[in-house]
Amino acid sequence: MTHLLAIIAVAAGVYTSSNIDDLVVLTVLFLAARTGSPRPWQIITGQYLGFGAIILASAGIAGGLVFVPDRWIGLAGAVPLAIGIWALVRTIRGHGEPKQLIVANGVLAVAGIAIAAGADDIGVYPPLLRTLSPLDALTTLVVMFVGVAVWCLLAWRLGTHKRVVALLGRVETWLVPAVFILVGAVILSRV
Repeated sequence: MTHLLAIIAVAAGVYTSSNIDDLVVLTVLFLAARTGSPRPWQIITGQYLGFGAIILASAGIAGGLVFVPDRWIGLAGAVPLAIGIWALVRTIRGHGEPKQLIVANGVLAVAGIAIAAGADDIGVYPPLLRTLSPLDALTTLVVMFVGVAVWCLLAWRLGTHKRVVALLGRVETWLVPAVFILVGAVILSRV
């Protein structure tokens, strides 16, 4: 039972830390939904389709990592670490563009946004999935898909408050790089 709780906690932590930016994107989508497009059901369906595509790609990459010796898997942590450092440097230099209201019409447009916003997760999920047993990986994926529902609900609640969206937009520029640096460092520490 302790092992299961540990897997659930790790999965929830990885999902939360790697999807802070998705929460901001979803919040803005739900804010836009107040004008009629996209509709809330399109946002939720599109988010699940996009996240599912990211998970399928990550699982495929993780399967390819079977041929990589276990002691080298941790080196994949260099990817989220590099993304975090790059984003931090870009934020410090001021070259990051401010977030703009996202416009999406339909499920596929929302799925495309979800894939674009979550593409950086492909640096995190494959090494994680590669190091887990099949049952632990399945548990992790279930927790992450529940996380999508929680994110959609939270974003829907936040999307009704413009001040919250503005605050998240400001915090994200510093929070997201810090999260990726931390995730990369944790993965690399296992080398």
